[in-house]
Amino acid sequence: MKVLVILAHPDPKSFNHAIASAGCETLGKNGHTVLFHDLCAEGFDPFLPKEEIPEDGLVPALVRKHGEELLSADGIVIVHPNWWGQPPAILKGWVDRIFRPGVAYRFDEGDSGEGIPKGLIRAKAAIVFNTSNTETEREKNVFGDPLDTIWRNCIFGLCGVKNFYRRTFNIIVTSTELQRGRWLDEVKGKMDEFFPREAELRTG
Repeated sequence: MKVLVILAHPDPKSFNHAIASAGCETLGKNGHTVLFHDLCAEGFDPFLPKEEIPEDGLVPALVRKHGEELLSADGIVIVHPNWWGQPPAILKGWVDRIFRPGVAYRFDEGDSGEGIPKGLIRAKAAIVFNTSNTETEREKNVFGDPLDTIWRNCIFGLCGVKNFYRRTFNIIVTSTELQRGRWLDEVKGKMDEFFPREAELRTG
């Protein structure tokens, strides 16, 4: 299987990086091909120019490559912090530029864009790992957990990925080394659950 892993955090010492590393390591041990992008380290440009907006617009090679990887992936893993109830700007821009019409979704013939699009992403599962310094109850009761709506409904649900899992690790700022170790074990366990060893896939 091919699994696309997208990381969006500027600090290489962050727990987000540890999550991505644990996930990639487990995927590799399970025999999968990992397509990994650290958007901040790679300097991905989140700005969507007007030329890229139309389905037949002028798209640079890097955007085409990311789109091809998105379409070829059997699984998708996104890792990012909760900033103001949203993904970081670099990740939002990645979605804007890569989840393009004709790539991630399309409209039926004769639909000018006013209808409900059809998802084109063939990935069997999508996982989003978030970090936060807000208690879970407060996130849900006060803020309405906007990240879950964004990823589950507005992005993956709309683009055809129905098997979705999201986990928020909190509170990061006061977490201990022991707690973080347990969280990383949980990340590895989810990789095993959603993307098991190739031999298990053939015999399961």
